[in-house]
Amino acid sequence: MRELLGLTYYRLGRWRLAIRELLVHHEISGSYDQYPVIADCYRALHRYDDVEAVWLELREASPSGEVVAEGRLVAAGALADRGDFGGAFRLLEPSLRRTKPRQHDLRQWYALADLYEQAGELPRARDLFARVASADPGAYDVSQRLAALA
Repeated sequence: MRELLGLTYYRLGRWRLAIRELLVHHEISGSYDQYPVIADCYRALHRYDDVEAVWLELREASPSGEVVAEGRLVAAGALADRGDFGGAFRLLEPSLRRTKPRQHDLRQWYALADLYEQAGELPRARDLFARVASADPGAYDVSQRLAALA
């Protein structure tokens, strides 16, 4: 029940309440599944040290590839928020090693392409959006993003 309440607060943008409920859920269940959401709440509050702490704990716990990938996305976004695009790139670029990407890998590739675009590295952004489109032509809005970069 605490998990559902925390996720509801998250959807409503009530970050502090979401954090409280999701941390209680973690204490009760031992599950790290909502840690990326907790980190995203901290990010929304510009509490970047807390984002980093949650990411480090999540990475150490290593609950599942999908959950860790989501945490990595939030951590990279928080780095980019502070202008550390290099750090964000380094966090997401290891996902590019996958030759048979899973959905959470494609999500990381897409986010990385978006960060390249934000940083003005348009050829890299274009190449990576094309890689996402090659793996899954219907992924997100990748065809529109590619067209905009043409």
